[in-house]
Amino acid sequence: MDKAIQVNPAWPNLNGERTSGDRSQVAVAGRQNKETSASDGSSDVSTELDAKFTDTTIGYLVRDVHRSLARALQSRIASHGVSMGQWFFLRALWDEDGLTQRELSQRVGMMEPTTVTALNGLERRGLVERVRNIHDRRKVNIYLTPKGRNLRDVLLPCSVEVSQEAMLGIGKAELNTTMDTLRRMVSNLTGHSPLDMDGLPPDDDGITLN
Repeated sequence: MDKAIQVNPAWPNLNGERTSGDRSQVAVAGRQNKETSASDGSSDVSTELDAKFTDTTIGYLVRDVHRSLARALQSRIASHGVSMGQWFFLRALWDEDGLTQRELSQRVGMMEPTTVTALNGLERRGLVERVRNIHDRRKVNIYLTPKGRNLRDVLLPCSVEVSQEAMLGIGKAELNTTMDTLRRMVSNLTGHSPLDMDGLPPDDDGITLN
């Protein structure tokens, strides 16, 4: 058995504090673990395996693609004073104005406190306004201001540009296959068909980031 495993764990004493003996045992165990890793090369092997796992796992790859797209889009919309967090709420309101805070949270997939923070920023910039619902005073509807509505024609082209940049050198057939595959994966994980998810048939050519 490995010597590091034989060392007694440093449990706290009855006063909830570690004794000097406990601390020395922890130090010994730590040194032995480091020596073992260094001697057998297990640390290097673990790092190599982690790298291979990251490179070949679909979840990591999709996440990297999403983050790359987000960074590229953020660099374009930042000059207009809009963050990525705010972008998603503007997108939802451009599709349907006058949603409640709860409806916006559900559309964007954010917790309501996050929605409130994003809306506060949009309201300070004069892009949206909160209006108390006349039928239910407990609800607040979010409406685009003329400034926020006009921003649609400025920011949506940024999304199209990012998508076009990401698809450079990739054939139409490859893109359609990729989109179909991703839709099927979403369907497998959510129980909804691709058509239910976005209203587009699997072979639709409308590939954008918006």
